[in-house]
Amino acid sequence: MRVPGFVAASAVALAAALAGALVGPAGLTSRGVLAELVDALPLVSVDSGLTPTQQAILWQIRLPRVVLGALVGATLASAGAAYQGAFRNPLADPYLLGVSSGAGLGATLGIVSGGSLGPFDIPLLAFGGGLLGVAATYVLGSSVGGEGGAVAIVLAGVAVAAFFNALQSFVQQRYDDSLLAVYSWMMGRLSTDGWSDVLLVLPYVLVSCGVILLHRRALDVLAVGDVEAASLGIDPARVRLVLVLAATLGTAAVVSVSGLIGFVGVVVPHAVRLLFGASHRTLVPMALLLGAAFVVLSDIAARSALAPAEVPIGVVTAVVGAPFFLVVLRRNRAAA
Repeated sequence: MRVPGFVAASAVALAAALAGALVGPAGLTSRGVLAELVDALPLVSVDSGLTPTQQAILWQIRLPRVVLGALVGATLASAGAAYQGAFRNPLADPYLLGVSSGAGLGATLGIVSGGSLGPFDIPLLAFGGGLLGVAATYVLGSSVGGEGGAVAIVLAGVAVAAFFNALQSFVQQRYDDSLLAVYSWMMGRLSTDGWSDVLLVLPYVLVSCGVILLHRRALDVLAVGDVEAASLGIDPARVRLVLVLAATLGTAAVVSVSGLIGFVGVVVPHAVRLLFGASHRTLVPMALLLGAAFVVLSDIAARSALAPAEVPIGVVTAVVGAPFFLVVLRRNRAAA
């Protein structure tokens, strides 16, 4: 790994997190926020001057939102890098295999149920829907087998997504009084109730990102092709399955609490490739750090653009990601 690049990416992620803590409509002074953060360090005592209410805003609203945004961004970016490497498809992202459509259907069912399944019904149903979507995709695509297995799984994802989207549209039509809540979730948001959402997704994020990090060398081997990878002692099918399951587990978890935030899995890995090269030994950890920074900074833009109102964060990432996606598409077409 390139140490200077890693240090720079870490600095960017830290700066983004600090900016997320400083920016907000509650009128907290920068000096007060910085002093409060320093006061939290071991063996340090500083009077921040913040009132108990302002301290609660910082520790129970702003910081959980920043941490959740960092977890969402890191997971989506690393999952995008894993999907792109596993399927040797530079345009793949975490929603390729039916995760978003399954999670969208699950969240829609939770919203129209009106909370009758408990306080965590929407995240749990979105999580279950995301896993169901990728399971259906993988079973359908793997049944083709042969050399076209990876391509077949991608095509199966398109079919599964279309099917789940149709079911979601049907549910929305039957319960049109919930359309606003459904669209709000689908456009992405990072509103939190304290640290509960962070604690809910943290175990899944750690497992997902940890598995992808451990397999970053295997991703480099997969890049040369399945036959060559097998000759080097790698089981392509097993490695691909492990990576897909890990990436999907993390994606389904973070999507269940953040809604659908698109383009992170495309923008960040490609930006890292342009800056640091295509080796996954560098790509995956850099994507984790810069993905976290990207979503936190996008959330700052979403909170600030029309303050005190908020723009859905999915709109911000789409404004950045859609042109970037077209540039990547043109680059890959020119290289073909």
